[in-house]
Amino acid sequence: MRGEADELRGRTCLVTGASSGMGEVIATDLAGRGASVVMLCRDPARGEAARRRVVQASGSLGVELLLADLSDQSAVRRAASEFARSHAELHVLVNNAGAHVTHHQESVDHIELNLAINHLSAFLLTNLLLDMMKASGHARVVNVASQAMTKSIDLDVLRQGPLGRPTTSGKFRPFEVYGQAKLAMVLCGYALARRTPPDVVTVNALHPGITATKIVDDVSPPYLRPFVGIIKRFLSTPEQGAQTAIMLATDAELATVTGRYFIKGRDRPSVPASYDERLQDETWELSARLVGLGAAGSGAGGPRQGKWRDAELPGVGRLAPPADEVSQPDAGDAQTPDNERGPL
Repeated sequence: MRGEADELRGRTCLVTGASSGMGEVIATDLAGRGASVVMLCRDPARGEAARRRVVQASGSLGVELLLADLSDQSAVRRAASEFARSHAELHVLVNNAGAHVTHHQESVDHIELNLAINHLSAFLLTNLLLDMMKASGHARVVNVASQAMTKSIDLDVLRQGPLGRPTTSGKFRPFEVYGQAKLAMVLCGYALARRTPPDVVTVNALHPGITATKIVDDVSPPYLRPFVGIIKRFLSTPEQGAQTAIMLATDAELATVTGRYFIKGRDRPSVPASYDERLQDETWELSARLVGLGAAGSGAGGPRQGKWRDAELPGVGRLAPPADEVSQPDAGDAQTPDNERGPL
């Protein structure tokens, strides 16, 4: 890890997917550093149980529970509005919630669930709270992505209908749609980093490693399920998987580092396509349309109208991978989910 962590007393942090696994670990760490922490969870009972564990482990009473089903865009909007009503500032947003959906399902908004949960929920929440973060003096957005991101993204599929509809052969490819959703998350994160000065808001992504959380149970085929307990012994623990996210949320040396991708605490390149600024902008505009925002994004008060123009973007320079690195993911990366997060 780099440098010394910032003292977070007086800071407000929002962590999604915080009812277990990495999200709970991140919330506990931030609360232990003195931050006021809001845990966004889906299930009331599980969320409250996690909140109590975080309070006990961190010794902090400044831990709150916010409820939302992130697959439902109206629920995301309600959660953002509720947060904005009860908090004046937001300094750290950790978009940790995720899922690996192995069969074709659509959200109430008619969006394939891998796309809805793993990308569009974070995209919408970030945009709804962006004005608050800008007004907070300095804020950080931390996106939990994955090395399972695909090497390319088919925007025509998204334009024509929900990503992940069965093909003409009737076959649903869950790892592909999951990977495209994660690539979309990284593309839009880089786009936001270009639009926002790094002394105002930074936006970074990370791969936490293959971590022993509930997603391992969800994606394991039937013949492997009797051995899942053994398999998990060889994976990273949620505590280990959470360290890079915690670093990006707290490290003073990373205060103005933006538009980067980290693996195991180190700045690493993402797939080459993710640095294509035109693709970033196209993915941003399409994502904005899918969540009902103007392509420029939104503050918590509601979507702005109209589309952004390149000349209006504050840009902070072209993003590129580290000069001494080239992106060469293992052949199995696109077929292996990161399994890092617990249930929403």
